[in-house]
Amino acid sequence: MAVDVSSGAPAQEQQGSPGPRRRPPATSAWVPALALLPLGLLAAASWLGRHVRPSADEWCFLPVVRDHGILGLVEQFYVTDNGRIANGLLVGLYAQHPVAGHQWYAPVSGLLTLGVLWTLLAHLLRRAGQRVPRGVPLLVAAMVTAVFLFATPNTYKTFYWPAASVSHTLAPVLACAAALPLLRARSRRGKAVAALTVLAAGVFLGTLSEEASVVCLVVLSGIVVFAHHLLAERIRRFARLWALLGMAGIGIGTLLLVTSPGSRHRRERYGAETVSMLAPESLSASLRAYGQILETVLTTWQYTGAVAAGVLLGLLARPARSAGATLLRPRPWLWTGLGAAAFLVSGYLCTVITYPVFGARVVTTERTWNDYLLLYVLLLTAAGALLGRALRGGVTETGVPTALAAAVCMVSVLGLATPLYDLGQDMKVRAQRWDRQDAALRAGAARGATVLPYTPVKVSRMLEPFGDNGRRTWPAQCVADHYRLERVTRGTRTP
Repeated sequence: MAVDVSSGAPAQEQQGSPGPRRRPPATSAWVPALALLPLGLLAAASWLGRHVRPSADEWCFLPVVRDHGILGLVEQFYVTDNGRIANGLLVGLYAQHPVAGHQWYAPVSGLLTLGVLWTLLAHLLRRAGQRVPRGVPLLVAAMVTAVFLFATPNTYKTFYWPAASVSHTLAPVLACAAALPLLRARSRRGKAVAALTVLAAGVFLGTLSEEASVVCLVVLSGIVVFAHHLLAERIRRFARLWALLGMAGIGIGTLLLVTSPGSRHRRERYGAETVSMLAPESLSASLRAYGQILETVLTTWQYTGAVAAGVLLGLLARPARSAGATLLRPRPWLWTGLGAAAFLVSGYLCTVITYPVFGARVVTTERTWNDYLLLYVLLLTAAGALLGRALRGGVTETGVPTALAAAVCMVSVLGLATPLYDLGQDMKVRAQRWDRQDAALRAGAARGATVLPYTPVKVSRMLEPFGDNGRRTWPAQCVADHYRLERVTRGTRTP
């Protein structure tokens, strides 16, 4: 008997032929309303973005963009800083509006993340021949977005600090967006657009984030190697070609990055030229560090919200009446196993390439985890969907598991809200102090002063001038350049 590839339902049901059809549970009418919880959390987090002010590396970006424009910053990234051309472009886009750019970055990037994941899920369901009650895709996308952005140990560096977000939070989201033309491709022209998009996206990603590039290479390699187990025959050949083009694009971008003067200077600055990431001691230290990272991630209970959202998706999905031939083969355990392997392998490889730069601090440099944590959250959601499908087929009444999954979603959102509120209060205090000091420094510079005191105003372990009890002056000179001063000294009075 033929089987629907994603739901396990008989082909008779998939094609809309007469036969028994289980009605969706009554709770499907109110479950989509759960989307208001994660959406409300995202809205509140975006509203807190008005308290973001420049800090750390951004002190150095602002004078460059002011004096030389976005292209000047791109040139500095390529020649001096790190070789990340695309990174310089994205940083320049928000840095050209100094304070406003920082304030708007969080809501814009959050909305982009939600939109990409919502669109991705909608297309996956359509291509899998599935239908769900109205609002469920939005609920799942909102839960995934909320968990990805706010379950991290340092939400500020994940969501609010633009310099880190463009490299490690936004990069994997943009990689997901590159798959949308593939899911929409139905004609020769559509396939050509998908092929060109993934090639260009690969080049862009290769010059944006080394870690996100590694994750994409692992995932795309899995498509090439296991396409015959995972995909329908009619899409298999083009999917392999698409994946190879993406890998080629990443290779081109990575080559541009690692051969740049900026990348060479960065390796010399951190001593990475003398420490090989492939040395046995570096590999073993990376493995130990990755084990500590996994311990933190796997014990963060708020990630259960992604699983619960997936369970709701699996419980409420039904074969579409007009569904044609689907693209995914019905091998849930293989899909889950390969997804878990991709996450574990890519996470370890990301730790390997960052260890020579950060050393043991890679365990506390949480922003670098985000490149593979989006894959982890998506994996949890997919596993939840498979669990929901199994529950749907194993019980006659799905109301109880649906209610339990909805409750877990609610508890997860509430568990994310409390630390977000506390962070918002810290951000508000910093913003008030930063604004007072900013006004004083500008007034002093307008009077003709060349040397003025600067008092560090910190939040969430962000770097500020005169850290480590004044022993670390960076980025004091960048602060001076921003205010057109010769230098700043360490202030002792609270702004």
